[in-house]
Amino acid sequence: MGPGMPFENREEAGKRLGRALLGFKGKDVVVLGIPRGGVVVAGEVAKALRAPLDIVVTRKIGAPGQEEYGLGAVTQEGEVILDRQAAESVGASEEYLNREVSRKREEVRQRMTGLRGGTPYPKLEGKTVIIVDDGIATGNSITAAIMSIKKQRAGQIVVAVPVAPADAKGLVTKAGAELVCLETPWSFFAIGEFYDNFEQVDDEEVKRVLNEAWAESRRGPPP
Repeated sequence: MGPGMPFENREEAGKRLGRALLGFKGKDVVVLGIPRGGVVVAGEVAKALRAPLDIVVTRKIGAPGQEEYGLGAVTQEGEVILDRQAAESVGASEEYLNREVSRKREEVRQRMTGLRGGTPYPKLEGKTVIIVDDGIATGNSITAAIMSIKKQRAGQIVVAVPVAPADAKGLVTKAGAELVCLETPWSFFAIGEFYDNFEQVDDEEVKRVLNEAWAESRRGPPP
């Protein structure tokens, strides 16, 4: 691990996060990873808690010409969270926003089908749902994910991440969830700076993690 690097890679971060969440083991828990990187972390958390694993898909709405600058997000159900002030400040027209929202809704639909196939989505009503990502940057994806899970009437919603900016707790609490986070550095530029290895995760890797978890759950708990 490099100097000052809290995490070796997403797997190691997930194992450590799993240990921090052991209080949830044995409860009625579902672990949902945010693709793509978050699913690798979530896979380790689900193993540690012996809990079912699935995904929650949201898409960020980026600024015109600056896709990385988030103006909002589209939830799994196609609802839109939008920071109107930010949209105005970057000159995003109504036409641009409508076009982006349609595009992102279609992306969410394709993503769900492409990554999950026809596997039925878990029933979340009354359950403790742990949403896992490899870190929080702007918080748009997390906010959209919380909104999606609330719609499915989950009992308790916990956001679990290895690293997030110091102000993330306020954002997550305001959205109606609890935050479990291992590192909250004051100086924060990008999630990748806290990992030794932060390579891109592709769809095949996400499917592998999901299929392994689903095969495990079909086998049932160990004796």
